[in-house]
Amino acid sequence: MNGSVHTAAAGGGPAQAGRPPLRLYCFAHAGAGVTGFARWPTRSGPDIDIRPVLLPGRDSRRNEPRPTTRTALLEDLLGVLADAAHSGPYVLYGHSLGGMVAYTLARALTDKGLPPPVLLAVGACPPPDAVLAHHSGELSDEQLLSFLGDLGSAPTGLLADPDSVWHRTVLPVLRDDLRLGADLRAAAADPATGGPLPVPVLAVDGRDDRVVDAKAMDGWRRWTTGPLVRRTVPGDHFFVRGREIPRLIGRACRVARRTAPLSGGQL
Repeated sequence: MNGSVHTAAAGGGPAQAGRPPLRLYCFAHAGAGVTGFARWPTRSGPDIDIRPVLLPGRDSRRNEPRPTTRTALLEDLLGVLADAAHSGPYVLYGHSLGGMVAYTLARALTDKGLPPPVLLAVGACPPPDAVLAHHSGELSDEQLLSFLGDLGSAPTGLLADPDSVWHRTVLPVLRDDLRLGADLRAAAADPATGGPLPVPVLAVDGRDDRVVDAKAMDGWRRWTTGPLVRRTVPGDHFFVRGREIPRLIGRACRVARRTAPLSGGQL
């Protein structure tokens, strides 16, 4: 099965007459499915079609092998996004690991000569050249759980219960996702598969994020030949669940659509 895209109703208002809503493809953080985007359709505003993308190895795709390399990721998703690129303007948003997934797809689509997104938006995701030791999939269980505890994403008491359902089901997904993130960053450092994108980038950090701060997100300036817009929103590392980020991304999508060149599709 290739690239599972979950379509939702367009945002909180009608599409502009004479054109379809702008498609916003969303990619979640490590270990997650697509539930973090469940409320985005009602919070992103009008003229936006929220399309969360479910990676293999979780939720309805739990029995499929999880991708841990750039090659495996592109084998699963590139065809779906290539079809999207031929169908008019679109935007990619990725949160944490999802930011690297979104960057990788935008880079691969551009390299194939396909229309790039009118906007790449990333949240809580340092740029590809950032040094992030905690993103290693080779951390011990204790080290990984300690890091997750710092993020506030690990249930209390897990270190004392290595036989818990969470240990058996969630931790392996997280570990493979971290391996994927490390491989995507390594590929981005290779001139053949990385480098700056010819698209505008919106980079967002959470005010209370203890892992990815505003200074780290400023580094995305090196990864676009277009404009970089920086924003900070309320919340910790998982501000994707809050109210402000879908509103911000929705507004950015509408601006990007108005200012994008016609070569990106019929606007």
